[in-house]
Order: sequence, then C-alpha cells, then structure tokens
Amino acid sequence: MNNAQARSSTHYDPHHNLLCIVSGCKQVVLWPPSASAILYPMPIYGEASNHSSVPLENPDFSNYPRAQCLMEYSQKVILHAGDALFIPEGWFHQVDSDDLTIAVNFWWRSNIVSNMSEHMDAYYLRIILRRLTDKEMNRVLPKSSLAEMENKKKHTCVVLNNGGVDQNDNDLDQACERKDLKGKELEQRTMSHELEPLAIHALHELVSLVHHRVNAAELRQPVQSTTTTDSAASVKDEFTKVVRANSFSLEDDPVAKIIWALQPCTFRNVFLAMVKNFPRTLEALILHLLSPVGAEVLTCKFEEMDQQITEEDRNRFYQVFYGAFDDQFAAMDAILNGKELFALQAYKNVLDKYLGVDWGGPKPGV
Repeated sequence: MNNAQARSSTHYDPHHNLLCIVSGCKQVVLWPPSASAILYPMPIYGEASNHSSVPLENPDFSNYPRAQCLMEYSQKVILHAGDALFIPEGWFHQVDSDDLTIAVNFWWRSNIVSNMSEHMDAYYLRIILRRLTDKEMNRVLPKSSLAEMENKKKHTCVVLNNGGVDQNDNDLDQACERKDLKGKELEQRTMSHELEPLAIHALHELVSLVHHRVNAAELRQPVQSTTTTDSAASVKDEFTKVVRANSFSLEDDPVAKIIWALQPCTFRNVFLAMVKNFPRTLEALILHLLSPVGAEVLTCKFEEMDQQITEEDRNRFYQVFYGAFDDQFAAMDAILNGKELFALQAYKNVLDKYLGVDWGGPKPGV
C-alpha cells in the first residue's frame, strides 16, 4: 500500500510472484533472466545481489554500455484494480505505483528450486558457468553468412585481377631475404594452378602480416643487442606485446579474421601451402603471433576440417602441419595455452555480466 506515487528499483525475486491490484494503478516493466547482462546485476556477494546497478532514469551509458538496448528487451504492463500479473522467479522488474494504490503479493518457491538437491549445487554451478562461458565464446566468434562469403570472394577476385598480389609477392620475397625467413618463394604461376584465388589471397595476407610484425618488432629493438639469442628473445617479447593488446576481439585481430573467414577446404589448402612454401613464417605465426582468439579460431577450423575429410587425410594433415616446427610440442602448447586464455577471458566476462564480479582492468569485447 502507498499513499503517494512510488517507484521501485529494478530487481528480481527468488520466488514466483502473483501481483494482484486491489485499487489504484501500477506500471510494471519486466526483463527475462536472459537480459541479466544488460541490467548489470549487483555483486553476488552483496546485500542487494538481486538488484540492477543501472538507474532507469538517465542511465550513464559510459559506465553501462550494454544498457543502451535495455528497453528493447523489456515488456511493459499497466495494471488496474482487479488485474493480476504473474512474475516468474528470476525476472527483473521495476514497478511504478500511482497515488493510493493497494496491492497484494503472493510468493511461492518454484518446483525447480524446491527439487534441487543441495549436494548437487557445486555440479550445477560448474555446468551453468561452463554453458555461459561457451555462449560468451560463441558471441565473440559469429558465423559468416553466405552473403559475406560471396562478397569476400568477389573482393578477392578484384584484387587478383588488379595485379595487387603480384606486387606484394615481390615485397614478400624481399622481406624473406632481409629477415632470413627460410621459406620458399611463392611463385604466382605455380600457386595459381594449385590454389583457388581466395586461398592465394588469404595466404598472401597471412604471410604479409607475419613479415610486417617481424619488421615492427625488430624496429623496436634497442641498437645495442648483444647476442643473436638476446635479439630473438626481444623479438619474441615484442610479438607478445603487440598481440596481447587485443587478444579477445575478433575484429581487432587481423590474423584471426583471415582464418575465420575461410571455408574448411580452403583453410586446409592455405596451411598446407604455408607448410610447403613458408615453414618458418608458419612457425612465427603460431609461436609468436597467435593471440587467444586466434588460437580459438584455428582450432575451430581444425574441427570443421576434420568433419569433412577422412581419418587418413586428417592424420596426414596434422603430421605435415606439426612437422613444419622445430619443436612440435611448443606449437601444440602455444595453441592450447591460447585457447585456455581465450576461455578464461570469456569466463571473466561471464562473472562480470551475470554475477557482478569485477576482475579489474579493461574487459575486451564486453
């Protein structure tokens, strides 16, 4: 009951609720549990853990960027005397009450919560966190549409017809000589018979990126490098600095974007060609330039490829692929560690979005 107009904060209840209006009027705005992330729930360990952090009146989108689409996920209901509204547990809601409004609430525990055995809580928690983490990783890696793939092919054909690849291939050959990257030269005539235009373009872009990063890393070296080993270690450090800046966002990672756009067959051909023609470039790519999102993309493409080829072809591919590395286990570790870092960032995002737990520092891709 209230004598004057009143507004509740945005919150959810841990029970089902039947809101019945005896007199007056209430306006209720509701959001499903799936909208929790855009409502910025308070920290799970706080006294108001079931409340939203976002003020509905003049929200500060610089602090709550996900809340910009808040009302798109909402439903608004106006209740008068004699009306009733069922609000399921976990649904966020905000209520405005008119003058002299009287209402009765009936709360009860849902069957799902009532039947949850406490000894299974830890297991349920892990399952739910794993599912939300997988969902967050899938959000970062959207599937390419057929239209996007067609546009990519058209763009590639234009580049090839304009002769852009020929000129850049010459630049790559010179870069190989300058940096002593011991791959064979990519001859356009030969490769045009072996690879489709899209594969040639992707291969060219990947090799260019590696060589560009080699140049950038070495330019950052202090002039007084003492030994070759020290120089190589410094280059590796510079690689790491460049990659980690945007390690979770697909849009900010050119290597991951190129690989993600490839169909499984094209992906396989590109990396086999890289093994044959640019083995040291491939090694630099995997060991030094592969970011967490790049590692996730690479293994996703491995899985897509595996589904389309025979077991014999799979074994042959991985034998050839890892055979290009001086240390095969170092390559495997680099890919695995990158995947786990990607999953860790997704997990941190889940804790922030759904539990209000702030790990500190910037949250890439949030």
